[in-house]
Amino acid sequence: MDSTSPAIVLSHASDAVTITAEPESLTIGQATTALVVVDMQNAYLSKSGYLDRVGFDVSTSAPVIDKAAAVLAAARGAGMFVIHLQNGFNALQTEAGGPTSPVWHKSNALKYMRANPAERGKLITHGTWDHDFVEPMRPIAGEAVIPKARYSGFAGTHLEQLLRARGITTIVLVGVNTNVCVEATLRDAYHREFFALMIPDATLQAGSNSIFEATVFNVTRFFGWVTSSEKMIAALASLPKRV
Repeated sequence: MDSTSPAIVLSHASDAVTITAEPESLTIGQATTALVVVDMQNAYLSKSGYLDRVGFDVSTSAPVIDKAAAVLAAARGAGMFVIHLQNGFNALQTEAGGPTSPVWHKSNALKYMRANPAERGKLITHGTWDHDFVEPMRPIAGEAVIPKARYSGFAGTHLEQLLRARGITTIVLVGVNTNVCVEATLRDAYHREFFALMIPDATLQAGSNSIFEATVFNVTRFFGWVTSSEKMIAALASLPKRV
């Protein structure tokens, strides 16, 4: 995944670091970059979680969790601002909007709970195990947690406000699912003039590997940049921790 093109320079600050990426490397500022961790919840990564229960394969989630956790640790070590997105609904599902809302029809969790009334309030519902973060990805003090009820982290949330208030121009994305919430958030970042760098091996798709490859293609060609967890961690390790 090494790029031979000159780096796109997004920062000339003393805290800048160059990330080897595709289709071009990026020189990013430590203070102007945030790690956005997308929906690292039991619902999407654990056996008996929502995705598993509706028929998606989560058997390969362990290495994705490990790589996302390693990127998170490196970002913390470099003093990078971290944002955790957390997807779900309250027990009454008021955020779902009802039959006049597309999410009411397209959310597999909502459809499953309607088909299985005894499961209502158990899938991606606030306060449940399903909604909670997997153990290695729990937020710590000083990190933002942004609840959302749609695929994109920008839809109906204060994510953009938080990024702009801190002068952040670049986001680094890990999480799930590659082709759904990660891609939706990245696309919205692009349309809001943020540079977005996705770490594919620290994401997990919902569907076959061809779905994963399609998202990587879309990001690389149209919406952003990609790099590996190894390259991201190495770059962050070269930075002094910001206080």
